[in-house]
Amino acid sequence: MADVTRHTEAWQDKPWHHFHRVVFRLQKRIYQASQRGDSRTVHKLQRLLLSSSAARHLAVRRVTQDNQGKRTAGIDGKASLKPHERLQLVQALKQLEGEAMPLRRTSIPKPGTAERRALGIPTMDNRA
Repeated sequence: MADVTRHTEAWQDKPWHHFHRVVFRLQKRIYQASQRGDSRTVHKLQRLLLSSSAARHLAVRRVTQDNQGKRTAGIDGKASLKPHERLQLVQALKQLEGEAMPLRRTSIPKPGTAERRALGIPTMDNRA
């Protein structure tokens, strides 16, 4: 039980403001390089952003805590993640290989008509 508490504190005590600053700074540098037409620098900075720990933490936080569909389960049946599972997901995002899991298909009503449209819901891992 103490192990779960330690992970909870670790997730909540992350320097979120610092993560936002780091990611925004990288995004700004990518934008400036694209405005200059420097595609080589853009690609290098994009790779740097993808491998950034701050970006991975913010991606997991966004899909598990901030987004409106955070409690929507994918094909794996996971509707929400505990803090220690979020930390495991951040670590799992380091190696992005393999194929994405299949989507859970559901139909939702179209606005203004009686028709329905298909909606694919990915797993938490694939969303992050």
